[in-house]
Amino acid sequence: MPRDHRPAKSIRVLLAEDQGMMRGALALLLGMEPDIEVVAQVGAGDKIVDAALTHRPDVALLDIELPGKSGLDAAAELRDQSPDCRVLILTTFGRPGYLRRAMEAGAVGFLVKDGPVEDLASSIRRALTGETVIDPALAAAALSAGPNPLTARECEVLSASADGATVADIADALHLSESTVRNYLSAAIGKTGTRNRTEALREARQQGWL
Repeated sequence: MPRDHRPAKSIRVLLAEDQGMMRGALALLLGMEPDIEVVAQVGAGDKIVDAALTHRPDVALLDIELPGKSGLDAAAELRDQSPDCRVLILTTFGRPGYLRRAMEAGAVGFLVKDGPVEDLASSIRRALTGETVIDPALAAAALSAGPNPLTARECEVLSASADGATVADIADALHLSESTVRNYLSAAIGKTGTRNRTEALREARQQGWL
């Protein structure tokens, strides 16, 4: 809609999405809503907070898997540095663990990308009025899945084990002894019901715990 037909006070939106085509399409579609204005677009998680402090959006739409920093980490930073900005997580990966982590990071909504833009626009408006907006199917899945059984340290060690890192590599990176690393990995394997750390890492990622 032409700007002169917009209401005097549009909802200012920041959009963080690493796929340029998806980001452009979302910005275009949201910009057609009479009361929504996309004031900033970023393609990396480590650019979110600076963009928010510069453009002062009312709502930030954040993907989770972004280069530089995850949308979940950025959401936690926005909660501290731009508390008036309402955060909605918009992702392809509707994993129960992601939902729990998003809420812990201060997000007020969690939506999957395959929904119609009309629903997204409605969610933006509802978030601005103070509602919590969560995809119903994802909410049900999160309740049935239960909480993350891994401790923060177990998650850290398991994440560090990716890409073929040895126990020595992990110990050096996290400033732990090798025996401590082995204990954390063993605990993570047991809690995920898997046979080795590779399977444990895969299961934790699929559940959205990492």
